[in-house]
Amino acid sequence: MPEGFRPTVARSTTFPHLTHAYTQVASVVRERGLLRRAYGFYGGVGAVLLAGFAGALAGFVLLGHSWFQLLIAAGLGVLLTQTAFLTHEAAHKQVLAGGRANDRLARILACGVVGVSLSWWENKHNRHHANPNKVGKDPDIEIDTISFVEEDAATATGLRRLITRRQGWLFFPLLTLEGLNLHRLGLQHLLGREKVDKRWQEIVLIAVRFAAFWIPVFWLLPIGMAFAFVGVQLAVFGVYMGASFAPNHKGMPVIGRDAKLDFFSKQVRTSRNVRGGWWATSLMGGLNYQIEHHLFPSMPRPQLAKARQLVREQCRELDVPYAETSLFRSYAIVVRYLNEVGLAARDTFECGMVAQYRRV
Repeated sequence: MPEGFRPTVARSTTFPHLTHAYTQVASVVRERGLLRRAYGFYGGVGAVLLAGFAGALAGFVLLGHSWFQLLIAAGLGVLLTQTAFLTHEAAHKQVLAGGRANDRLARILACGVVGVSLSWWENKHNRHHANPNKVGKDPDIEIDTISFVEEDAATATGLRRLITRRQGWLFFPLLTLEGLNLHRLGLQHLLGREKVDKRWQEIVLIAVRFAAFWIPVFWLLPIGMAFAFVGVQLAVFGVYMGASFAPNHKGMPVIGRDAKLDFFSKQVRTSRNVRGGWWATSLMGGLNYQIEHHLFPSMPRPQLAKARQLVREQCRELDVPYAETSLFRSYAIVVRYLNEVGLAARDTFECGMVAQYRRV
């Protein structure tokens, strides 16, 4: 099988239990100070983002009624994705020393800049971290147009079945709608009936954000150009976000509902790193070190590369697979994996024997 590729059916068997694997490597991580805050680094990231937004604003004003505004929109999509990476790190308590300070920063960035509900994101993301790629536990592999396990693909009907059968090839085109989907899911969460922490704070922040971002666009640009501006920004944001998160777990083992794994095995076996060093770290906001991030969620971005050396050595000693590949190879794995899952949505009138041999 290709590097990093795994069968599409959930595993219900138990992996070898490694009771002390995590405590051993965690002890070394603490001794080397790899959980220490990196204020200078994050201060620099914040300064670059502020400069980028200031440049985008200046370009927007100077260009006026020009279709070159779509370049500003694309740049804005990149800046918002980079802000989302910083939000993700603040939510994991990586940026500031205090938990409340990190929460405030994450809420301001998520709701007031990116325009996505932090409470919705944290609820979903924390469940993912607790049980990555586990059926019934990880919301990231639940059905959302795309099916990530064969059992879900087999239930597809109508338009979703047509999409599911070619979902690997359609995955990246569909990401152009993911930015809009993230805004929708966040608002749906905030306006729902279930209890939401800081509901009104988030609603107010998101309302102010959308007014500050989009009123000038529709006020200063012709209506067609304004809609094109919004469309390009959302498309770039969605593709960039999806392309950064997809390589992390898609195509890695999917764990059955009843499987029992220790923490170290669960996090390492279901995660994939992306090679590339500093440029990949900058491009993906540290998500390229997904294994280390899952083992040490509060570890600042600059320390992940050092932790990688320790984790790789531990995996080598314990004979635990450590998945790492190039960025484009990871995309090829994701596309093939999704296409394999999508075969379960074959035509219901198709001969079962033919379908069986086609999937061998």
